[in-house]
Amino acid sequence: MTVQDSAAGPADVAALAAFTAEWEAWHRRQEATLADAHGFLAITGQHWLTVDPQRFPDAPGTWSTGEDGVTVVLDDGEELVVDGTAVRGRHSFGVLPERGGVNAVWKDAVIEVARRGGQDLVRPRHPGHPLRTSFSGTPAYAPDPRWVLTGRYTPFAEPRPTTVGAAVEGLQHVYDAPGRIEFALDGRELSVTAFDGGSPGSLLVLFDDATSGLTTYAAVRSLRVDAPDPDGRVVLDFNRAANLPCAYTDFATCPLPPAGNRLPVAIEAGEKIPHERAA
Repeated sequence: MTVQDSAAGPADVAALAAFTAEWEAWHRRQEATLADAHGFLAITGQHWLTVDPQRFPDAPGTWSTGEDGVTVVLDDGEELVVDGTAVRGRHSFGVLPERGGVNAVWKDAVIEVARRGGQDLVRPRHPGHPLRTSFSGTPAYAPDPRWVLTGRYTPFAEPRPTTVGAAVEGLQHVYDAPGRIEFALDGRELSVTAFDGGSPGSLLVLFDDATSGLTTYAAVRSLRVDAPDPDGRVVLDFNRAANLPCAYTDFATCPLPPAGNRLPVAIEAGEKIPHERAA
């Protein structure tokens, strides 16, 4: 149904207008998070740490990692603020958990210290980075109710550790998959592995499809799914299929879709290839 559909009555037009307004509000929130002063568009480098001390042009101090975790040695006059406390000289961030991290403030920048794929890294985030200051938004398909599908979630007996690739060559991520979602599209029965969505009961689907590399980002898109109802029903609103940070910057370690989540159909909904990646 579209606003131009002459068969649509006032109630249909009003429902579509409300649906579109809700999608536009979601898309604005997506872009605001992405373009935050210290969001992913502000990252100026992705520096992998080793036991050998290293200096980086976009962060203070000399950095290394080892059995005791990440350490920085700051020069005279250099200072970081960690958890609200100013630190100088030598500072240990300790052993970081996988997918965990600490944000240290340096002047108007944030120095992210994190662990991804079993390796420690430093990612400085500078508000004045041109990728952020020139950001003009993300193109997307027009929202369409036909892409709101009902599926059924089936939990596994136990969460299954699932290894996926990453946007960084040679890096891997391991996530516990709690179950799978089955749904139908244009008469085809499809299913995808679901990961934990972060909030209680919610799910996250990483996928690609027949539009990937053509109109949508080639590597991966993500779809958040609200918690299943008591009968296992879920709603997949592909209008909200979103790019991960690796769609915009090379300084991201985004996971790729697990085996089986490469859909043999064209999901012509959600966010498209960012302007920053346009050929």
